[in-house]
Amino acid sequence: MATNQLAGWSVLGDRTRRTIFERLTNRPSAVGDLAKGLPVSRPAVSQHLRVLKEAGLVVDRPAGNRRIYAINPDGLGELRAELDRFWTSAMTAYKAAVEQPDEEKT
Repeated sequence: MATNQLAGWSVLGDRTRRTIFERLTNRPSAVGDLAKGLPVSRPAVSQHLRVLKEAGLVVDRPAGNRRIYAINPDGLGELRAELDRFWTSAMTAYKAAVEQPDEEKT
C-alpha cells in the first residue's frame, strides 16, 4: 500500500483535512459534527473525508441516514511505520556522525 502512504502524507498537508483527521482521533463522527466550527461547508467536509478515505486514513459505516467516519487503524499504522523508518534512518546517521573520529570530521 505504498501509494496510500504517499497519498496519506500528501492529503494531511491540507490544514482542513488535518483538522478533520485530528478530530476523528478523539471519536468517530458524522459529517455534521465534524463541520461544526470549521470555515468550510458540510459538502466541503464530505469532500475532504472522501479524500481521506481514498488515502486509506479513514473508514465509514452507515448509521441510519448518516455515515459515521473513524480513523482507519491500518492506514494510520502505515503512516506511523513510514515515520519510524525516517526516524531510525536519521538516528543511525546521527550515531555514525557522532562516533566518527575527530580527524575524519574535518
